[in-house]
Amino acid sequence: MITDEQWSTLIETRATDPGAIASAFADRRTRPLLASDGSTFIIAADHPARRALGVGADPMAMGDRRSLLDRIVTALSNPGVDGVMATPDVLDDLALLGVLDGKVVIGSMNRGGLQGTVWELDDQLTGHDIRSVLDNRLDGAKMLLRIDPDDPRCRHTIESCARHITGLAAAGLMAMIEPLPYTKIDGRSVLDRSEDELIKCIGVASALGNTSAHTWLKVPATADVERVMAATTLPTLILGGSPGPDPEKAFSSWRRAMAVANVRGLVVGRSLLYPPDGDVAAAVRTAAGIVHGEQP
Repeated sequence: MITDEQWSTLIETRATDPGAIASAFADRRTRPLLASDGSTFIIAADHPARRALGVGADPMAMGDRRSLLDRIVTALSNPGVDGVMATPDVLDDLALLGVLDGKVVIGSMNRGGLQGTVWELDDQLTGHDIRSVLDNRLDGAKMLLRIDPDDPRCRHTIESCARHITGLAAAGLMAMIEPLPYTKIDGRSVLDRSEDELIKCIGVASALGNTSAHTWLKVPATADVERVMAATTLPTLILGGSPGPDPEKAFSSWRRAMAVANVRGLVVGRSLLYPPDGDVAAAVRTAAGIVHGEQP
């Protein structure tokens, strides 16, 4: 819970001492990407930068920054949560709040493909770059790679992702790639839920850059997750996707995915930060148990 004093201090520091952000990152205690059991659980919080504020029936759920930060802080207070993935503004806030110490921190790079825009699949680099990842001692960076065979704008995203995978690998840092097939319905870009198309995208993403040594994938837990995961040897984290009315269905799919050898954990945001019953701590506790072993 963010207290009124913490919130007031954050707002004041933002206006009067911008150098405090760099200092907070410099003082952060780092840790390995994987926990001692070989898995990792990351909270995702880069949605607002892509104009994606909706959760369930509330199209503006993520529009309240204090509420969003409070939910992330609640999640990070669980020792089973290994880290967070977010855009610079969110990570800067969390650094000033002092909650990134001993956590994995992943920067989000390409948020330019704004939801609902005509250029949505031209997903330009508008967040972290390799220099900022290095300067702030982050543990890696994430890129969204949406591929629609009929949309020429995807070419720019593919090339950009390949270039930044190469750069991150040269620095010995994780490149987390989220490959997703897309299609057009009534002129709008929408997710193609075909497992065959997802497997094709995984093949493209796995081959980007001049080495795959530091490449990780972030993919959905599909109905036949074993078949999808057979498409790659790369370590993979399961994404949460849009929250549905039945959290147990998502939890069940994550449990099944975690049994696959190259699945190393979860990267989940809205499903846990905005659960249907509002109990963030309980939802996070369940997910942490799925990743790190559920207690009897």
